[in-house]
Amino acid sequence: MTAAPEGTRMWMPSSNPVVYKALVALQRASSKDLDAGLVALIYIRASQINGCAYCLHMHTSDALESGADPVKLGVIAAWRESTGIFDDRERAALALTDEVTLIAESGIASEVFEAARAVFDEYELGQVLASIAMINTWNRIAITGGYPTSFDERASG
Repeated sequence: MTAAPEGTRMWMPSSNPVVYKALVALQRASSKDLDAGLVALIYIRASQINGCAYCLHMHTSDALESGADPVKLGVIAAWRESTGIFDDRERAALALTDEVTLIAESGIASEVFEAARAVFDEYELGQVLASIAMINTWNRIAITGGYPTSFDERASG
């Protein structure tokens, strides 16, 4: 486990390693069999909405290292207006990410869910939904814990 970075309020890997390991396992299971680029878009978009700088830094860096299109990453905040950049699956996943992340505001619009159902099979749709739920969980942990933006837990332990 990594040591808590200086200045954090709470560092889940050391304060509660059992829960941390369970969350990591759930995250891996939730993204299994999904395109890594699609998962990165989900993680980045939810982190933008939630204002989680730690997760934005981590997932944007990971996406760039794995060869993601920097143009896509640069316009993800304006994905709705970015015609010709995102394919139908990406757009459906991003729309569902927006709705699930902001679920308390207006729930999930039927047309958003049906658009996702039209491009993902039932298993994939469950994976997309679980991936959205997981990044929202991590955002809340990182923001609450005061995780530092540029800290790289992979490099530190």
